[in-house]
Amino acid sequence: MTAPMTVERPEVALSPGRRLGALLAVAAARILATRRPARIRRVLARVAAHAGPAGPADVLAARQAVMAVSLTCRGASGCVPRSIATMLLCRPAGGVPTWCVGVRTVAPFGAHAWVEADGEMVGESVPPGYLRALLRVEPGVPAGTVPAGTAVGDGRW
Repeated sequence: MTAPMTVERPEVALSPGRRLGALLAVAAARILATRRPARIRRVLARVAAHAGPAGPADVLAARQAVMAVSLTCRGASGCVPRSIATMLLCRPAGGVPTWCVGVRTVAPFGAHAWVEADGEMVGESVPPGYLRALLRVEPGVPAGTVPAGTAVGDGRW
């Protein structure tokens, strides 16, 4: 049996400005993804503060742009930088998706990060209910507050 050795590049035509924006978002996301979850949540809460919700088409376009410029963000283990970069790339347009980190609801256990628009996962190929969000950063939530239902725990989340 063989396994694919390459990750396919999304077929997305990006303008030079959009490509630069995506590259900058990915660079910032790769740095932020190495920080503790509490720090990531605080930074993304500031990004989302006073922003409106981004529409599903805008979020999908941002996600595809991020994946077009970053091999890391295309891979299965790149969900955290991919979701952060998608949120960062959406913000200049005035809206952001909901950023989520959660777990698989079926065995085996697995963690995942994703973005949502209009209450639906964007660009994920899993059925509804397959993942359960443990941490969410929603648009319009003022920085420094924790929305109801957010797991805070010992400060790591």
